[in-house]
Amino acid sequence: MRIRFDVPADPDYPGKAAAALSRVRLAKYGYIGAALAATGVAAFVAAREYGWGEQFSLLWMSLVTAGVLSMLYGPWVRSRARRRSGEYAVDGGYDITDDTITMRSGTEFGDIAWDRVSKVLDTPGFWIVYVGRMPATVIPRELMSADDVETLRDFMVNRGLLQTG
Repeated sequence: MRIRFDVPADPDYPGKAAAALSRVRLAKYGYIGAALAATGVAAFVAAREYGWGEQFSLLWMSLVTAGVLSMLYGPWVRSRARRRSGEYAVDGGYDITDDTITMRSGTEFGDIAWDRVSKVLDTPGFWIVYVGRMPATVIPRELMSADDVETLRDFMVNRGLLQTG
């Protein structure tokens, strides 16, 4: 297998890649926030219903506030990443073989051996490649031909790497 494609110097591309990475890494804040907000609302309603008084109202409202802020943290980080990453737009490309993923960004090169890849997470628009527990790179499907997407998907499935996210 040999798949080659270019990544144009699009100011939106680094932001999209950063958003894909942060969406996966920051999802836990949304879940924690939802749990905090739901707990706070349920406790506030229960306190009112059962006449537990006003002494704990501040605590329940604090839980709701912390939950909402936690849920907003991920979108805020993604928004900042998109705004700040436009200055990093340079021509690049990928060369993917049976042995390695080679990335080029401007004059910089990097290789990842498939033997070191622990998993590949399938997200909208990108495959996120992990080495160990850390995301190492993203592979943008929108820049690949449909045949190359299928070839690479089959390759990763056969190696037991591809996971849906």
